[in-house]
Amino acid sequence: MCAYSVASSGKRCSLESYESIEGRRGYQCKTSEVLVSNIGITNLIESDECISACGADRNSLGISSDSLLESSFTSKLCSQQCCQKCPNIVDLYYNLALGEGVYLPAFCKGRDLNGRREMSQIQSSGVACAPSAASIALTLEADAPW
Repeated sequence: MCAYSVASSGKRCSLESYESIEGRRGYQCKTSEVLVSNIGITNLIESDECISACGADRNSLGISSDSLLESSFTSKLCSQQCCQKCPNIVDLYYNLALGEGVYLPAFCKGRDLNGRREMSQIQSSGVACAPSAASIALTLEADAPW
């Protein structure tokens, strides 16, 4: 229940892997330094409904923009069900997309109009750090999706 969760501090949680002294791989939940842009989102474990609606994977490691390269993921992320009911996931990927130089609302509109052409804006770089709340003010239109 770690991935897509938000600590009471407003910082995002992420599932991380580690190797034990015995050489076994383990997993632990860590609080990242990435702040949620939407001030109202704190102390949250994302619902299974939102995980499913947005195409997210609760077992994903770290915080990465790589999912934005997958058309099956972006079709769910850009759906009305995700955009209107899952502000935590939308906030995360909004900021990850910005970190890649892509404005998510335009990306979603372009994706609907042009399919994979818009996906070429994003290049996989491993992990992208989302900007802090101080550097970006997130404004979601009340009648999303984009």
